[in-house]
Amino acid sequence: MASELKDKGLELVMIAFRETPELVRRTLKERGYTAQVLLDESGDITGRVYGVFGPPTVYFVDRRGNLVGRMVGARDWESPAARMVRSKMMASPLPSRNQFSTPD
Repeated sequence: MASELKDKGLELVMIAFRETPELVRRTLKERGYTAQVLLDESGDITGRVYGVFGPPTVYFVDRRGNLVGRMVGARDWESPAARMVRSKMMASPLPSRNQFSTPD
């Protein structure tokens, strides 16, 4: 799914928390995940800042960086409903380049 989304301009990022790097690497390999993974070993940032205290928690961030949804619990990401959510997110316009310009 990560490569399908990336080809359409969206990125899937996984966040592992309260796990060791070795366990995360092994799990990624065993499950064949290819998405980028961020690691919060203590779980402090993930829990305190984002309110995640148990996996899996999914946040949807639109192309403009706005949080547009949150789901807790396992989901079938290949189901018709999940595909519809992804399609709606991919239909949102990309932000203009000027919106993110930096001062000289």
